[in-house]
Amino acid sequence: MKTQQELDYNRIARAISYFKENYKNQPSLDEVAEHVSLSPFHFQRMFKDWAGVTPKQFLQYLSIEHAKGILKHTGANLLDTAYETGLSGTSRLYDLFVKVEGMTPGEYKNGGAALNINYSFADTPFGKVIVASTHKGICHMAFTDDGEENAFGLLKQNFPNARYSQVVDLIQQNALYIFNQDWQHLDEIKLHLKGTDFQIKVWETLLKVPAGGLTSYAALANNAGSAKASRAVGSAVASNPVAFLIPCHRVIRSTGEVGQYHWGPARKNAMIGWEAALKESAA
Repeated sequence: MKTQQELDYNRIARAISYFKENYKNQPSLDEVAEHVSLSPFHFQRMFKDWAGVTPKQFLQYLSIEHAKGILKHTGANLLDTAYETGLSGTSRLYDLFVKVEGMTPGEYKNGGAALNINYSFADTPFGKVIVASTHKGICHMAFTDDGEENAFGLLKQNFPNARYSQVVDLIQQNALYIFNQDWQHLDEIKLHLKGTDFQIKVWETLLKVPAGGLTSYAALANNAGSAKASRAVGSAVASNPVAFLIPCHRVIRSTGEVGQYHWGPARKNAMIGWEAALKESAA
C-alpha cells in the first residue's frame, strides 16, 4: 500500500508532466488541479508544502530560458561553483559533505562475498527509495517504482553473494536527512561505491555541481578531465548507483532541455525545480 507521501508525489509528478507538456498554453491552476483530481485549493496547498513555492513559481524553474541561464552561470568551472554559493546557514551545500570511497577489488570480488550490507526502505519527496550501506558508507540508493521486492532484487544483482540485513543504520539515517532541506547539522555522508576509476572520477565531479545548479554533458566531461569523452561520461552518469546523492539529475542538454533520466523525466524535473526553489528560499 502506498503511503500518503508517495500518493502526494505521484500527483505532483503528474502535475509537473502536465505543466511541461502544456507550457506554451500556460495552464491555469484550475486546469492542473483538475488533471490530478484535486480541488484548486487542495492542490495549491499540497504543492506549496512540497516545493516551498506555488505551482506558478515552480513552472518558471522548468523553463528552457531558466535552464540556459543556470548553465551559463555554473558551467564555466564546476570546481569553483560550490564555493561561490556560500557555506553558512541553510544555504550551505550538502555536496560539500558527500565523500566517495571506491571499493577495493577484494571487497566486490566473488559477487561481494566479503560484504555485509544493511538495507531499508524510506519515503522521500520524490517517491520511496531503497537505501543500502556497508560499514564504510552508502553503496546503493534507488527508487522503488516497481515495488520493494523488485528493488531488493536489483540490489542483489550488484552484489549477489553479499550478506544482507534489512535494518536501518546510522549511515542510512544521515544520508536520508538530505531530504529534510535543513542541512545545518548534516554530518559528512560517505559513499562506498563499486566503479571504475573513470566512473568514480565522473561521480566525484558531479558532486561539484551545486544544488540549484545545472551542467551539460560536455561541461561535465571537460571538468572531469575527459573533454573528448562525452559519450563515456554519459555512460558513467547513467550507471550512477546512488540516486539523488550523486546528482546526475543536474546534467541536462546544452540546449536547456532536461533530457532523459533513469528514473523518468517527470522525476528529473521535480528534482531540478525542488532544488531551485530551495536555493531561492535560502538566498
